[in-house]
Amino acid sequence: MSHLVLEGLCKSYGAAVAVEALDLKVERGEFVSLLGPSGCGKTTTLQMIAGFVGVDRGRILLDGGDLASVPPAKRGLGIVFQSYALFPHMTVAENIAFGLEMRGIGKAEREQRTLDAMALVGLKGFAERYPRRMSGGQQQRVALARALVIKPALLLLDEPLSNLDAKLREEMQGELRQIQRSVGTTTILVTHDQHEAMALSDRIVVMNHGRVEQIGAPDTVYGQPATAFVANFLGKTNTLAAMGDGAGQVDVLGFRVPLAGAPAGPVSIAVRPERLTLAEGGFPARIKSRVFQGSHWLLGAESEAGTLLLMRPNDGMPVPAEGEAVKIAFAPADAALLTEGKAP
Repeated sequence: MSHLVLEGLCKSYGAAVAVEALDLKVERGEFVSLLGPSGCGKTTTLQMIAGFVGVDRGRILLDGGDLASVPPAKRGLGIVFQSYALFPHMTVAENIAFGLEMRGIGKAEREQRTLDAMALVGLKGFAERYPRRMSGGQQQRVALARALVIKPALLLLDEPLSNLDAKLREEMQGELRQIQRSVGTTTILVTHDQHEAMALSDRIVVMNHGRVEQIGAPDTVYGQPATAFVANFLGKTNTLAAMGDGAGQVDVLGFRVPLAGAPAGPVSIAVRPERLTLAEGGFPARIKSRVFQGSHWLLGAESEAGTLLLMRPNDGMPVPAEGEAVKIAFAPADAALLTEGKAP
């Protein structure tokens, strides 16, 4: 059985549905991100796992045991909040050791595990410092050490990097992933940041209006979005109008490519900007804008299949001028058939 299993998880607040029929299996040691806009149900899901919010319907199983009747303090979970929730009157060492003390761990073991946790998160030598004398990144490390020192069955991260500036946030993403891999703790991250989810996760659960739109590895969810919402939420995309022949091919203004599952009739397909190429034999378009961005050119184009965005490498080759007619193509593997609503 999977380490963590969510079966038909539902939660409503009056007439408002926060989470609807959520199914998810998480394997031991896996890093899974719940990703989506505000109000999509990701934080509510995390709070139900933690026990802070009751479940209306469904089950939460951890190593086969139902958590329904287990109070939050007895679930053995490590939690890092957006605000870090450090005790301002306690030193770094005291903050980290607090959970061990509450569990009745002896002084000698408590001190050693605290030192080990500080070393793990890069805070060796900070034992006597107070949170008010620490940067945001350092406070985040203290919160992470406090969550990990109890050796939790599951680590829950609720937007833990959102209060950091962009540069520090990127640095901490790398550190967080390295720490998680070194300790092997099963981790659930809640985030609205697509880049963060893709950088950290083994799998991403994309949520919208309380429902799961798609679950998959970051490259799969990005490259093969199952729905229009996923395609547009995870970075820039091109949505092209096409015609399916019902025999496994689609036609975009005379450019025909195989696409499994495409029905007969009008369909919508998604292709990322970096996957569109300028090539003879493609479908017709006209360049409307071009912006130089150092490593590449960002080209805007118009076609009868839709408005397009292309990324052209800055490789010394000529770049089409504004107003120039071009032909645009893409590989079959880079096209995703879009569906409406929840992914199958």
